[in-house]
Amino acid sequence: MVNPVQRTARVVLEGESESKFASVQEARRLLHEGPGALAALARDLADGMEGGANAVKVERYVRLLYATAASIYEMEPVAVVFPRGAADVQHVMQVASEYGVPVLPRGGGTGLSGQTVNHAIVLDFTTHMDRVLSIDAEARTARVQPGVVLSELSKAVREFGLQYPIDPCGAHSAIYGKTVDNVVSLEVVLADGTLTQFGATRGAELAQRFSEEGTVGAVYRGVRELTAKYAAEVAERFPTILRRVSGYNLDAFDDSESMNLAEVIVGSEGTLATVTEATVRLVPIPTMKGLAAVHFASVVEAARATVVANQLAPSAVELVDATIIERCRASSGYRDLVEFVQGKPAALLLVEFYSESEDELKSKLAALWKALQVEGLGFACVTSTNAAEQLQRWRMREAGLGLLMSVRGDAKPVAFVEDTAVPPERLAEYVERFDAAVRARGLKAGYYGHASVGCLHIRPIVNLKEVDGLVQTEELAGEIADLVLEFGGSLSGEHGDGIVRGAFTERMFGERLTHAFRELKQLFDPEGLLNPGKITDTPPFTDNLRLSPKTVNAKPSTLLDFSVDGGLAGAAEQCNGQGACRKHDGGMCPSFFVTGDEEHSTRGRANLLREALNGGLAESELVSDRMMQALDLCVECKACKSECPSGVDLAKLKYEVLTKHHQAHGTPMRRRAFARINLLSRLAGPVAPLINRINQWGPFRTLLERYGRVDRRRPLPRLASTSFPRWWSKRKLLQTNAPRGEAVYFDDTFTDYYQPEV
Repeated sequence: MVNPVQRTARVVLEGESESKFASVQEARRLLHEGPGALAALARDLADGMEGGANAVKVERYVRLLYATAASIYEMEPVAVVFPRGAADVQHVMQVASEYGVPVLPRGGGTGLSGQTVNHAIVLDFTTHMDRVLSIDAEARTARVQPGVVLSELSKAVREFGLQYPIDPCGAHSAIYGKTVDNVVSLEVVLADGTLTQFGATRGAELAQRFSEEGTVGAVYRGVRELTAKYAAEVAERFPTILRRVSGYNLDAFDDSESMNLAEVIVGSEGTLATVTEATVRLVPIPTMKGLAAVHFASVVEAARATVVANQLAPSAVELVDATIIERCRASSGYRDLVEFVQGKPAALLLVEFYSESEDELKSKLAALWKALQVEGLGFACVTSTNAAEQLQRWRMREAGLGLLMSVRGDAKPVAFVEDTAVPPERLAEYVERFDAAVRARGLKAGYYGHASVGCLHIRPIVNLKEVDGLVQTEELAGEIADLVLEFGGSLSGEHGDGIVRGAFTERMFGERLTHAFRELKQLFDPEGLLNPGKITDTPPFTDNLRLSPKTVNAKPSTLLDFSVDGGLAGAAEQCNGQGACRKHDGGMCPSFFVTGDEEHSTRGRANLLREALNGGLAESELVSDRMMQALDLCVECKACKSECPSGVDLAKLKYEVLTKHHQAHGTPMRRRAFARINLLSRLAGPVAPLINRINQWGPFRTLLERYGRVDRRRPLPRLASTSFPRWWSKRKLLQTNAPRGEAVYFDDTFTDYYQPEV
């Protein structure tokens, strides 16, 4: 019998510094008070929501699912709400104001910087507010809700020959710009519950906005005054590069004749307003694409080649280093993606061109390789104009984050300096200096990202569970912040500030601009209710860590071998929160695909197991009935083992935990019966017609539903009159000389006794 250690669940708030925001302090007070206080909040939230009580969850298991995302941070929310429209969001803001607690708008929960976790009421838009509302093919725009995912938008607009130009990995920003450049207008709920529309405004309409009474008018006037007041600092301190997303977009308001407040909301990480609808730009799908995979002896050489490639006006230049290539080769689900790679390059550049004809495309690809050879850059170039081949190579690039995290053990390529951007012409020198800083600490790093615009995702491999590792992390973050400033770059080129870069906002922008950001936050959110503690006034860099030197993992004995992971907890910690298991177009996790429920995703289950093993939940919860509910819909298909870039094998984890549950509570008769389906089928075979009739008999189906939990409406498989083994034993073997050798046929239980005709 398993004897789980009865540890008390850790309080997630331990060790956190006092927040600068009263709303966060109030949320933490509610968490300390426990279920009673949270139940009262839930009742008030549900009273006014379209979905009623079903729209609000305060159970700890559910809240812990939203305590982490894809960052290094963990912050337990006070409630999770699933709004169905803007009116629900307005109601939540009203209740939040009454309780004085924060609100965190959240999509898929894949934030890398800590912006998608907080002690707050979490708004999950992915359940009900995830639709494409309308498409205007002539104007090339689409209206979407905030929970929509790119794959669904792409499917909806493809029939018009259009696409949304911003892809998840940001590869095409050199030609299409950033998200802020492709948002036409936003419908938002302000902190006081006001519902309004922000779009391009000029002339008489703008004058009317400035004279308007109430919150909206105050915001327009305030932004105008603020941008005029700090115009000189914005011109001096904002980096003049494409990929700058640090801070707030105060550089968007340099035209006194027009104003679009959507431009300051985009990238504000839910700290200024809650988006309930967006109108976005669409662009034509390119006629033809060609891709060159250029091989280099070093990452620095690949960075130098980027300057040459950019001169030929490519649509994308993406860098992938040897770490990702090797992680692909080590993964059963990804190794075929790197079959094109020649030798052992230290880095690849994926250089893409658009064209109207294949001849022109081939000419561009040839010109690229010729230009690189003239400069003595690269040792091989593999080109393709085949769409399927190109898709495979882009899959490798898109899986870069997860593949890096598939490294086993406590030392991981951690996201804390992975989003810096510098001028592309200085990228090679920057990489040399960055790598020197990493190696000076005895560390290595993985490299990938958007070389065309100087935005590389560089992940040093550190162990946050060790004190030395945490010290190295904080020191390196500070050194890289200074290096970025020296090169005229941005601390964030894509993933946002959140906490991990918000801690260095003042270092990047200076005291006056940081004060301007605080004024902007105060203008939109006087009570500090909207995702406070992000971008400015963040918690300390090392607060709220998901894994830290304080992490103490339980080490239960296991029947299966988890030594390569460092134990059962290590296997659960392989999940980095990227959310690749939350696909809407099939694949990986069937139960999430059907339910859309975070709890029934690979990520959700791994998170709950991790919490039970490192003290977020009592260790006894590992074998609880509630944990079994979370694991129950895992059909053990093993898709995650091959498709999860980080290598989470949830089926193996379930085998082990299910075994421990049975050891602790006994094995139900139903499961004993199903486990012996082969024996039962063999015994029933000789009287198959009788068994088939009994299986259809109403009273038997009622008993089977009650005691065996098999729904009476579900047709049972029919036993075959002749089993496959019996048929095979009577068969005459043919003597043949098969040209391709012997074949072995594995006949399972259902082939043997139910479908031998297969």
